[in-house]
Amino acid sequence: MSGVAQLTVGDDEAEQRLDRWLKRRFPQVTQGMVERFCRKGELRVDGGRVKASTRVAPGQTIRVPPLPEALTNARDERRSAQAPAPDPALVADLKARIVFHDDDVLIIDKPAGLATQGGTAQRVHVDAALRGLRFGREEAPRLVHRLDRDTSGLLVLARSGAAATALTKAFRSRSVEKTYLAAVAGQPKPVAGTIRWGVVKAGGHGAEKMRPVHPDEIDVTDGAQHAVTEYRVVEMVGGRASAVLMRPLTGRTHQLRVHMAALGTPIVGDGKYGGRGQENLGDGWGASLGRGLSRKLHLHAVRLDFPHPRKAGHQVSVSAPLPDHMARTWEMLGWDVPAAFDPLD
Repeated sequence: MSGVAQLTVGDDEAEQRLDRWLKRRFPQVTQGMVERFCRKGELRVDGGRVKASTRVAPGQTIRVPPLPEALTNARDERRSAQAPAPDPALVADLKARIVFHDDDVLIIDKPAGLATQGGTAQRVHVDAALRGLRFGREEAPRLVHRLDRDTSGLLVLARSGAAATALTKAFRSRSVEKTYLAAVAGQPKPVAGTIRWGVVKAGGHGAEKMRPVHPDEIDVTDGAQHAVTEYRVVEMVGGRASAVLMRPLTGRTHQLRVHMAALGTPIVGDGKYGGRGQENLGDGWGASLGRGLSRKLHLHAVRLDFPHPRKAGHQVSVSAPLPDHMARTWEMLGWDVPAAFDPLD
């Protein structure tokens, strides 16, 4: 990149560290270069000086200084050789979880508990296994969005640079329709609607917990972001628990978890936002029911619909079966599993 660029953080790039955001966009950039850019004030977020560890948010403008051209083949090969080999067991598990595979797109059903990308003390993640998912290609597939570590379900990978560009554009333009399924404590009221509560960091710098902000207070709350979720209850049991389909129209950190908690119906297994299970299902029969539920987060990316990145007019529609812990909950509560895979409309 020969000149200064002003780039916008996309909705699917929420809550990444600035250094990781830049290196994912420009693989030729090293950590030392990022640190130097920040130290000299050449790399800025919304006009302000930043650190490499600064978290970026959708809609922010990143000033990127002139960058070197792509690495030479020899240097690429050295870096590839120095990278640790992917864990064979993780690669085998991810291969078994592929639900869609063609020349341009790879979609896996990510298990709950597996991070999409690495972080502090986080060595096992999807990103570390991508070299094992090349299927004869020279380049590894690329992540074009992410799921929280404890959220299971559909994760899209691009198998070429052109596909990555097209898919990233589709996610940013909201051409990708994402449907999630959750079990929540209680019954959302009304049983269908649109949640417009904003979200803002609840803690200090780098905090990974968010809090809801009333729609009337978003524009006057420092750091608050607009967030929109459509939802519909598809199953209930005595008002104690509900199965809810959700479609996020924005991509904020922990958006679905915060929005369900804002309705007073936190997602089962979500200790961060008040949904540990039995504590939220009431006394007597409800508490007895809760003790039988898994403590894992009951949030699953169940369906994706998006335009194919290369085949004009071709729509990709895929769904992922319930993970074991959610399937057991559905069976325990007598809920209809096939209904979980219907589109939200």
